[in-house]
Amino acid sequence: MKAAVVTGEHQPLEIREVPTPTPGPEQVLIRVRAVGLNRADLGVAAGHMHGNQGGPGAIPGLECAGEIAAIGPGVPGHIREGMRVMASAGGTYAEYVLADWGRVNAIPDINMSWEAAATLPVALQTMHDAVVTHGQVRPGGAILIQGASSGVGLMGLQIARLKGAAVVIGTSTDAMRRGRLKEFGATHALDTRDPAWVQQALDATGGRGVDAVVDMISGRLVSETLRATAILGRIVNVGRLGGMVAEFDFDTHAARRISYIGVTFRTRSRDEVREIVRRMREDLWPHLERGALSLPLDRSFAFAQVNEALAHMKANQHFGKIALTV
Repeated sequence: MKAAVVTGEHQPLEIREVPTPTPGPEQVLIRVRAVGLNRADLGVAAGHMHGNQGGPGAIPGLECAGEIAAIGPGVPGHIREGMRVMASAGGTYAEYVLADWGRVNAIPDINMSWEAAATLPVALQTMHDAVVTHGQVRPGGAILIQGASSGVGLMGLQIARLKGAAVVIGTSTDAMRRGRLKEFGATHALDTRDPAWVQQALDATGGRGVDAVVDMISGRLVSETLRATAILGRIVNVGRLGGMVAEFDFDTHAARRISYIGVTFRTRSRDEVREIVRRMREDLWPHLERGALSLPLDRSFAFAQVNEALAHMKANQHFGKIALTV
């Protein structure tokens, strides 16, 4: 099979012939038709190591859509060869990929394109876990999505509104993208470069602050974010695009008695991820089937243009998701 392979640090990916994998116990083999790009792919593609993964020979990618080509032993009977599916999995920049059966979902609409389906798995499972499980969004509540113009952020806005949040604040430092956040459920769109943004968030909640924050920026914004959060509120640290290390206002954290929750899929077990996907599917699938959850596709690239697709994402000028067709 063909795969986009890391050749070295800060070197372009190279499309090579590599062995087609064989599914082991509780795995399925997916014939990949489209791949959704995620910002985490940039680090892998640049040759960076993440624990014992990455480096030369690695295949980037976290999500895809395609058909079930083969099934390993122990896979439940509702998963069948030939099914149109979308899945989160490692190494999706390839013609075939192995996925744990618990991360695989049938594409809900026969008319949904491969590209549209491929952009959904990571956003759905990440944001249901962050907004609902850890953020505990409630009808009438208030939530802030830091970095809301990303594909994952746009999904978070939609989930928050579907769960009944009355105040849904999205942030973006880009005026065009900020102007589109209300299309996806934001009641307020703020620019965190504005020194008044914390006060604006407080004003939107009657001075109380938001009940929950889903933070994909972190870095220098963390202490300001604490001040925008209500007493007994929750901050769910999903991403660190603004920096891995920063000053943290421990006094505000303590005074507001904020729960600061770190999440990542890197240290979760197979069973934990299966449970996240199960909860998401149980809660959100009816909304997905009726078209109430979707992501804008900024641009689709052919598989041979994988390096151009990554450059487009790195330039950070896109709105929504980027896909590869395989």
